[in-house]
Amino acid sequence: MANKKKKHITKAQKNRNKGKKAKTIIVKKRKNKKKTKTSFKTSQVLSKKLANETSKNITNTKKNKIALKTPIKEKKLIKKKKIILIIILLISLSVVTFSLGKIFIWNKDNQDIKKIEDNISDVATERPSEDAVNVNPPVDKSDDYWDYIKMDMMSVNFNELKKKNPDTVGFIKVNGTNINYPVVQTTDNDYYLNHAFDKSENDAGWIFADYRNNMVTFDKNTIIYGHGRLNNTMFGTLKNITDSSWYDNKNNYIVKFSTPTENTLWQVFSIYTIPTESYYLQTEFNSDSEYNNFLQELKNRSVKNFSAEVNSNDKIITLSTCKDVAGTKRVVMHAKLIKIEAR
Repeated sequence: MANKKKKHITKAQKNRNKGKKAKTIIVKKRKNKKKTKTSFKTSQVLSKKLANETSKNITNTKKNKIALKTPIKEKKLIKKKKIILIIILLISLSVVTFSLGKIFIWNKDNQDIKKIEDNISDVATERPSEDAVNVNPPVDKSDDYWDYIKMDMMSVNFNELKKKNPDTVGFIKVNGTNINYPVVQTTDNDYYLNHAFDKSENDAGWIFADYRNNMVTFDKNTIIYGHGRLNNTMFGTLKNITDSSWYDNKNNYIVKFSTPTENTLWQVFSIYTIPTESYYLQTEFNSDSEYNNFLQELKNRSVKNFSAEVNSNDKIITLSTCKDVAGTKRVVMHAKLIKIEAR
């Protein structure tokens, strides 16, 4: 009986132990479930945190990129502005340098011309004519022609001038202007545009006769050129002839021109300004009729109605210069030969 009781007790204990174990397992499972739930929740929280941090990082990265791009753009703009400023500065310096160079050359040219003028200032004088011949006189004795032929003529030392420049062919003076110069002539109309009387290079050039003209016998139209210098040298004061201050004085209507063989007087009959052209520079004519039409056209152009009449028996002298710096206009004077004195 005792053994049976023991066995029964042992079985009961075993059953209890089994129950305890089962409970323990259930408790452990529950604990594990809780742990799993907790860890799951933790992982979810961590995931959310990571996601937030990642989005924050992405946002910060974008912001950083934008922040980086902004100074880069600004730097590029600053660079461009600097380059533009440097270019403007270089252009300005070039213009200033060029202008200063031009001013320097201008002043030097003027100084050189002044020296030449001083060196030849005593070669020409004026005196009464002795054995002069009147040319193509008008019938009307009240014509101004008869007053002008009484004017003094020039006497020029051409030997002295030809020593300085063998190209010398004459000497010209225009009343009421600063024109009082030797006249040269060469084989073209270009050389003396930028060479002075001593043949040195000079933008002032010199007063020269058209290469086509015969400066001994004179053609129908003898043409003399010169630059219209702003400092009133060369033909600078020829630009004043279309002003009333010049043409209101009758004593100004005379051009005095001397050559190595003759002293001459020329009476002004036309003055005007015209766009650059070649019509008035014609030197040869096929007939008296053509020449007469030419003379009437020149007279009709004049801004002043002079008393002098012209016809196909007259020889004329034409003075031409630039009116403006651009050279788009010309100031022109025409005068007819009225008196000759052999030298």
